[in-house]
Amino acid sequence: MKFLDLGPIAGVAGTVKMPGSKSISNRVLLLAALARGDTRIGDLLDSDDTRVMVEALARLGVAIERTANSALVRGSGGVFPVKSGDLHLGNSGTAFRPLTAVLALAGGEYQLSGTPRMHERPIGDLVDALRQLGARIEYPGKEGFPPLALRPGTIAVGAPVSVRGDVSSQYLSALLMALPLTLSDASVQVEGELISKPYVEITLNLMRRFGISVMQKGWTSFVVPKGAYSTPGEIWVEGDASSASYFLAAGAISGLSGGGPVRIEGVGRASIQGDVRFAEVLERMGAEISMGENWIESTAGAKARARGRFLPIDADFNHIPDAAMTAAVTALFAEGPSTLRNIASWRIKETDRIAAMATELRKLGAAVEEGADSLRVTPPPALRPATIDTYDDHRMAMSFSLAALGGVRVRINDPACVGKTFPEYFEVLAGISRRAAA
Repeated sequence: MKFLDLGPIAGVAGTVKMPGSKSISNRVLLLAALARGDTRIGDLLDSDDTRVMVEALARLGVAIERTANSALVRGSGGVFPVKSGDLHLGNSGTAFRPLTAVLALAGGEYQLSGTPRMHERPIGDLVDALRQLGARIEYPGKEGFPPLALRPGTIAVGAPVSVRGDVSSQYLSALLMALPLTLSDASVQVEGELISKPYVEITLNLMRRFGISVMQKGWTSFVVPKGAYSTPGEIWVEGDASSASYFLAAGAISGLSGGGPVRIEGVGRASIQGDVRFAEVLERMGAEISMGENWIESTAGAKARARGRFLPIDADFNHIPDAAMTAAVTALFAEGPSTLRNIASWRIKETDRIAAMATELRKLGAAVEEGADSLRVTPPPALRPATIDTYDDHRMAMSFSLAALGGVRVRINDPACVGKTFPEYFEVLAGISRRAAA
């Protein structure tokens, strides 16, 4: 399907069970593959990105038995049976970065490549950190970017490994997950201010579940103890908090005109994902949020409902960059300009999200000021119908679907891009939507 036309949505209400978290799913798949023993993974996300990881691990000789929403992973004990191969990893950062680190320390000969966009996403900071350990990594193309050629090297742990933290937290996460393969105590020093800290917290939490407890001093120093991963036996994947943001925002927006509430299940107060804090952003804007251990519910608060508009926000989104995209579209329903700050990491995501967001928000009538690491969104008096380009970026497609709650038709180009994390997104949204009268 080249495009999907969303007619005006009069309101949304209902309950949505979230698919498994992409960030957790791909981390768990890799840790289970590296562990001693077999791991059964429940509520595993089935999407483009997780298929990329499963296929890569299978090509490395890891036995994985999939069912509809679970998997049994036969752990390799830290030694992949296949010591050479070409791996195509699409545009999945949660597969490419960790597999780069693990395979660089695994003693094999591998070629890693991806989509043209992945080859534009920097990886030099991770490669530089791995080379400090003796890893042999070459760039067949542009220096500092995929594709990569990995060769067997002499791995030795000595002085602390330094890695930049101010470009992508995935570099640190990848390094931490790979270091147990050295079978030595290893220290990591983070250079610069670490961004997206909640994603590193996910990594640390899951490593503990697989028997490796990393010691840390703030967000600048980490010590990975000598040891090997061991299976927890069974592990369940939380619902995706990033994907939950669209439905929470929809419930709040719908509530402005008497709709809602929307409840999402699978993620809540007990979540290990930082994006659960998007609920706090909605509360600041005037939404009414209820939360349990494993659910969150949203609608508009009484004051916002009376005004018919949210309060604008001026906030730092460094900790929740993915959910910040939802905030940018929600800002269309505010009564004044909103500013999203500290989102420079958007520049190296599936697309340059700052530029893409600015372009598409303007199509809907917003005035947008684009900064190097910020976005200022001034909503129009009324939204305009628009055709939204998605740049092969799943989050562009999902976040801009919310504009249909503004009483306008929205055409989403390349809607299948949501397959990266939430293949059924548009069907689920339709299931809780009430169409506006023709």
